[in-house]
Amino acid sequence: MRTSRLLAAACLVLGWAAPAMAEEPVRLTDRLGATLEAFREDYAFPGATAAVALPDGRVVTAATGFADIEAGREMTPGTRMLAASIGKTVVAATVLALESEGALSRADPLSAHLGDRAWFGELPNGEAITLGHLLRHTSGLPDHPHLPAFQQAAAARIATGAPAFTPEEVVGFVLDREALFAPGAGWAYSDTGYILLGLVIEQVTGRAYHDEVRERFLAPLGLDDTLPSDGPDIPGLAVGYTVPGTPFGLPERTADAAGRLVWDPGVEWTGGGLASTSADLARWGQALFTGGAMAAPYLDRLLDAVPVAGDAPGIRYGAGVAIYADTPRGPVWGHGGWIPAYVSSLRHYADHDVTVAFQINTDAGVVDDSSDLVPALEAALADLALSAGP
Repeated sequence: MRTSRLLAAACLVLGWAAPAMAEEPVRLTDRLGATLEAFREDYAFPGATAAVALPDGRVVTAATGFADIEAGREMTPGTRMLAASIGKTVVAATVLALESEGALSRADPLSAHLGDRAWFGELPNGEAITLGHLLRHTSGLPDHPHLPAFQQAAAARIATGAPAFTPEEVVGFVLDREALFAPGAGWAYSDTGYILLGLVIEQVTGRAYHDEVRERFLAPLGLDDTLPSDGPDIPGLAVGYTVPGTPFGLPERTADAAGRLVWDPGVEWTGGGLASTSADLARWGQALFTGGAMAAPYLDRLLDAVPVAGDAPGIRYGAGVAIYADTPRGPVWGHGGWIPAYVSSLRHYADHDVTVAFQINTDAGVVDDSSDLVPALEAALADLALSAGP
């Protein structure tokens, strides 16, 4: 589901030879935990986790609050949450890997891969869209999660406990609608575009998307705490809390007493599609943004970006990555994630080779942009993490 908040907010073993450094993880962990707790007191969220990946390979983690308020279950660094649109970084990396192998090209027309689908002729801009347009949100496609028709239909499914829409059913919500602009002529965030990329990945590989991702990235990089968010039963998931009156009709506590989600997040699929920990997100970001996620060179293609708005030239979007070209901490690359009841952030500080991730099990104050929690916590964790850098 949509995560424009990262864009709107602009929107870590050690060797025996370094005993002084060996104390640093403990100190940083304490400071990280204290920062999270201070934010929980100030912003009254249920719980949160955070992780910092440092240049020497260490990952420092902390947690605060509760993964389940009613059951009194405490949040731990190993608690999973829905990572939402941070999963787009994985989708884009998969496309770039397939491009390196010659299986596809970012310049390919979408029609070369999906043109034989019965619905393709009704897709706005269908014949003119390339895979590169989809990667960088320049296709002109509407964003289905924000369409009233999708919200109403999704709410009806949630109310009856029906399974999630299939990817092609999701695409159906934008068919025969007016395009927002001609491909390449503007920028508009579109989860629908990433659903289409998922269909392309499966068409090209002949495999299920999540199988492809597990083999290419999760297993090789040791991201053992990252799972597909393809159903209501997700092991070790924190209970998420949302606000009353959501467009999808969700209760404030979005899980039952046993911790099973009362809705099926599989609808998100390649719009995000992963449950993870802050530690795994930080490891992933560190690998991805330092060029270690795959053998073939890809950083130039990952960071081949376009402006998101004419009045914000310093904010750009590449292949599944938001790029803040000029900040007080140097270039910042990453992505945010929002899905009902969960908020996540992944940010890599390129001049320092440091990656920071955090997750919170509520979207209160974030879904309606009434709180500065996300940018404030991003800033505080960045200052903390960079003080531990080289």
